Amino acid sequence: MSLVILAVVIFAVMGLVGYFVGIYNGLIQVRNNIDKAWANIDVLLKQRHDELPKLIDTCKGYMQYEQGLLEKLTQARTAFMNATSIEDKTKAENQLAAGLKTLFAVSENYPDLKANQNFLQLQGRISGLENEIADRREFFNESVNVYNIRIQQLPDVFVANSLGYQRRTLLEIPKEDTQDVKIQF
Repeated sequence: MSLVILAVVIFAVMGLVGYFVGIYNGLIQVRNNIDKAWANIDVLLKQRHDELPKLIDTCKGYMQYEQGLLEKLTQARTAFMNATSIEDKTKAENQLAAGLKTLFAVSENYPDLKANQNFLQLQGRISGLENEIADRREFFNESVNVYNIRIQQLPDVFVANSLGYQRRTLLEIPKEDTQDVKIQF
C-alpha cells in the first residue's frame, strides 16, 4: 500500500515538474522569437543604412537647396549606428524613415534627379527595404504581443515572475510620421 502511495506521489511530482518545464520552455521560445524578429529587422535596417550614403551622394549634386535635409538623414543614420537598445534604434529609425519620406517627396521637384538612373535604382532598393521592414515590424509586434500575453496568463505568470520577465514594448510609429510630408520652398 505504501508503495502505491509513493508511486502516486512520484508520478504527481514528475507530472508537476514536467508541466513547469513545459511552461518554462514555452516562455523561452516566445522570448527568443522576439529576439529573432528584432535581429531580422536589424539586418534590413543595416542594409538600408548601407544604401543611404550612396543615395545622399547621388542627391547632393542635384539638391543644392536641400542640404539641411541631407544632413538630417546623415545624422539619423549615425544615431542609429550608435544606438545600443531597441528603443534607441527604433527612435533613430523612425527619424530616418521620416527623412527618407521627405527626401523622396522633395525629389519630385528635381526632374534631373528623378531621371538619374542611380537615384531611381537606389530609391527602388530603399523602398523595397522599407516594405520588408514593415513586414518584419508586424512579425516583431506579433511576437511581443504573444510574449506579453504569456507572461501575464496563469500559471505562466508564476514562472515568468520567478525568471524576472518583464513586458516588452511594441514598435510603434510616431503619429507625426504617419502624416503627409509638407514641402516648403
